[in-house]
Amino acid sequence: MTLALIIFGATYIGLLIFPKIRAYIALASAALFIILGIMPIRKVFFAVDWNVILMIAGTMGTVSFFIASKMPAKLADAIIDKMPDVKWTIIALSVFAGVISAFVDNVATVLMVAPIAVDIAKKLRISPVKSIIAIAIASNLEGAATLVGDTTSILLGGAANLNFVQFFFLDGKFGMFWIVQIALIASTAVIWFIFRKDNQPIALEDRTEVKDYFPSFLLIGTIVALILVSFIPQESKPQIINGIVCIGFFVIGAVYYLIRGNSKWITDAFREIDYFTLLLLAGLFIVIGAITEAGVIVKISELIVSFSGNNIFVLYTIIVWISVILSAFIDNIPYIATMLPVVTGIANLMGVSPYLLYFGLLSGATLGGNLTPIGASANIAGLGILRKEGYEVKAGEFMRISVPYTLAAVIVGYVMIWIIWR
Repeated sequence: MTLALIIFGATYIGLLIFPKIRAYIALASAALFIILGIMPIRKVFFAVDWNVILMIAGTMGTVSFFIASKMPAKLADAIIDKMPDVKWTIIALSVFAGVISAFVDNVATVLMVAPIAVDIAKKLRISPVKSIIAIAIASNLEGAATLVGDTTSILLGGAANLNFVQFFFLDGKFGMFWIVQIALIASTAVIWFIFRKDNQPIALEDRTEVKDYFPSFLLIGTIVALILVSFIPQESKPQIINGIVCIGFFVIGAVYYLIRGNSKWITDAFREIDYFTLLLLAGLFIVIGAITEAGVIVKISELIVSFSGNNIFVLYTIIVWISVILSAFIDNIPYIATMLPVVTGIANLMGVSPYLLYFGLLSGATLGGNLTPIGASANIAGLGILRKEGYEVKAGEFMRISVPYTLAAVIVGYVMIWIIWR
């Protein structure tokens, strides 16, 4: 256990210090655990959650087709056309980005919606900084709403064996989707206050034309199929069914465009799949499997329980707010991947339902990433777009918007999850 803990600690430090090579660090650590015999070779393949890997890869590919079709831009046009001024346009775009992000990767959502905000700013000769920050943090917030909204949600779904529908309703109670929507309302009120003086009128000039609606049907088909397979009895359901669904619709899209001779869209889709994150997750799954084998997860669970004094409210509070603080500075994917088995162990030790702690972990880690410019990939993507436009955003400028927005969302989520799931 001591050796496993030392290797794991060194791995996590490496992940924090060298973010550009995180995948290789995770894979090297996994290889070391295997070589040392801490992780039995016969268990390596089964330690990787292939359902999660396939879901992420398939969803990313389908989303690439969806973006290329320009449907998100057309939907944004429809929203802008109904808005009277800059303030309400930015609020609408941020909410729109959030809604899209519940079903599409956060970074992809920012890449879709942020250019629209840039165009609006150019036409009105104003800075796009505040609007793109609002879009980025709204995208990150809604990633926790559904099973396919973010990698962290997919990880939770895999660990807790939750299907698409159970993010809406679970055991007769409201799931994460509704909690996130109320948090979005609270955070949007903060955005309204920040933008209250931006009353310049706006009018839509150039309209986006969509000539190919097939990617929209693919994305809708993926969501509907995930809902339908959720009704299959658990004992009859293959463990990787959700991954098969997501990959299946991506393959249908690839075959469709291959037949039509549109090889560029296929090539672009395969490029858009984040292989780096997939390798990172594969390595982390093996590392976590290894430290579980060594008894480290159980030991960490026992320490956290003893620290909380066996008080479930104190424990829940610690998990939420520690997750918020840590996710403001570190990537929430390895954090969530590491903490999910810990939370499961804690729930088993205390003899309580794990969903209170699962949802507290997801909300804290996902929403906490909004506190700082480096806390979430969506924030980094948004600031990258601004940098290309000649706007260098300082941390203080970002946090003047992100901190009150995040605190409003986290506090609402923290209270609601406790009320519903205590």
